[in-house]
Amino acid sequence: MKKELVLVLGGARAGKSAFAQTLAQKMGFSVVFVATAQALDDEMKDRVRLHKASRPSQWHTLEEPLDPSRALGKAPEGYDLVLLDCLTLWVSNLLLRNSTEHPKAETQVLDSVAALLDWYKGHPVTLIIVSNEVGMGIVPDHPLGRQYRDLLGVANQMVAAKASRVFLMVAGLPLELKHPPMRSEAQ
Repeated sequence: MKKELVLVLGGARAGKSAFAQTLAQKMGFSVVFVATAQALDDEMKDRVRLHKASRPSQWHTLEEPLDPSRALGKAPEGYDLVLLDCLTLWVSNLLLRNSTEHPKAETQVLDSVAALLDWYKGHPVTLIIVSNEVGMGIVPDHPLGRQYRDLLGVANQMVAAKASRVFLMVAGLPLELKHPPMRSEAQ
């Protein structure tokens, strides 16, 4: 099967992760799962534990909150699919790491996303990226919240522009927003 870049977007609890995992399983590849979450409190520890339990045990997991491209350089040989869950937390982690230096944070986030897309171009793997769509709600009242919303929106656009397929999850239902062109029998 030909490699592809797939973006799975949606709101909180829309079914993004479950859909992405099912998609990865159906593709029948050896999977490396890149987890960007940090379990900094009890609630997040529970979420991480449940998330781990939902994944197939044969998948290799890399926990990397800041630099997935670097972490993938340490992945075991022979995998064909990378599932990154999620871009949302990765952008948040980078932004909070540099929250007092807004221009530096924006540059680091966009450069990091570009680095992941460059990594993908140079490797013969399918890449599925999960991300939240946070720009459809109320405008955040705090400057950091607005900066986060805007940066994640740009990061999502960067990935979507390079993706061959983009899905928007709504209430557990996948809506395919972008798909490869249909091949005619003559091709």
